[in-house]
Amino acid sequence: MNPLLMCVAGGSASGKSTVVSEIVQKAGLDDVLIIKHDDYYKAMPDLDFTARKKINYDHPGALDNALLYTHLQALLKGESIEKPVYDFVNFKRASESETIRPHKVMIVEGILILDDPLIRELSNLNVFVELDDDTRFIRRMLRDMNERGRSLESIIEQYQTTVKPMFHQFVRPTKRYADVIIPNDSKHDIAVDLIAAKIKQFLQENQ
Repeated sequence: MNPLLMCVAGGSASGKSTVVSEIVQKAGLDDVLIIKHDDYYKAMPDLDFTARKKINYDHPGALDNALLYTHLQALLKGESIEKPVYDFVNFKRASESETIRPHKVMIVEGILILDDPLIRELSNLNVFVELDDDTRFIRRMLRDMNERGRSLESIIEQYQTTVKPMFHQFVRPTKRYADVIIPNDSKHDIAVDLIAAKIKQFLQENQ
């Protein structure tokens, strides 16, 4: 059976993970793999903590798309991979990796996942989740303080210097590559239902 690969993009804290969960539930998927693009931030072992902290992580150049592309190719061929794990507290790739086996449905989620043409070419379905800047900032602030141990000052500085400008320069323009754009500031049940139906259709046709 040919697996389905779906890429889900959108600004930081736009609700990508929530939308993905809804799609998985609506489609009734029991064999699904969700990969976070964030885990593929480049390994920079030669840089100290201060230098790593200053890196612009919202720029396409911060991501190891070559490795992700190789891993996605392997998964689509039915091969397992050793996926990297990113440590957000220390701004570096963790020493351990995660063994990942292929699944019938594989979803890659990340702000810049639609920026890379080779990855887009592998994908069967591209989705962009849209949400206004203010709401995304509030969600990001709460997440980074509660889950990643960041200070309010560092969150505001990062948002103003890199997150917001990089969103408008690199993330938002990738909407043109999306098959479906989901406005996450209102009800999006119809969009989720359509995507779930498309996934079901693909799985039936490729059994």
